[in-house]
Amino acid sequence: MRVILADDSVLLREGLARILTDSGFEVVGQAGDAPSLVDLARRDTPDVAVIDLRMPPGFGSEGIDAAAEIRAFAPGVGLMLLSQHVEVHHAMRLMTDFDGGVGYLLKDRVSDLSAFAADVRRVATGDVVLDSELVSRLVARRRRDDPLDRLSARERQVLALMAQGLTNAGLCSELHVSPKTVEGHVRNIFTKLDLDADERSHRRVLAVLRFLRA
Repeated sequence: MRVILADDSVLLREGLARILTDSGFEVVGQAGDAPSLVDLARRDTPDVAVIDLRMPPGFGSEGIDAAAEIRAFAPGVGLMLLSQHVEVHHAMRLMTDFDGGVGYLLKDRVSDLSAFAADVRRVATGDVVLDSELVSRLVARRRRDDPLDRLSARERQVLALMAQGLTNAGLCSELHVSPKTVEGHVRNIFTKLDLDADERSHRRVLAVLRFLRA
């Protein structure tokens, strides 16, 4: 799986490159600013890009702006955004403007090397992966016509963990329940959110996006 990295910190880029290379990725390019990142992606489109949210020249929204530009000419590229702090408005833009294949993690989470590599791989294959702190803030926000009103407290908990990228096996481990119980919760979530079975759609991604966009 081919990946490009973008961060103004050479030290962080090299650290990420080592982590991902050791996990079986091929790092095909590195960039220190948003324009260089976009140029790299145009010349040699990767499977996934790991991007600092705030980059030169302005250290504002350059990372997510570059992500949007990349997705416009290469819709299949997975996009993993890294941030020093939780910035809900940027996260909501990520959830609103992109249909799957996106992630948002705090840089501190990269210390769990195997989990980070697994998250990047999930984003590359079309899943949505969000930092647990971000999910907590989004779930706590007050919504009008909240689609989560249909879900039980347990089902909300399951959906929040799904937003963090947990598989059914991960849900079993986290919740200390059987696979059959998890399958039941997930099936109920799909039903209550009116997500019909469709081989062209990834219902886990759609469920996560639906409640985040509400």
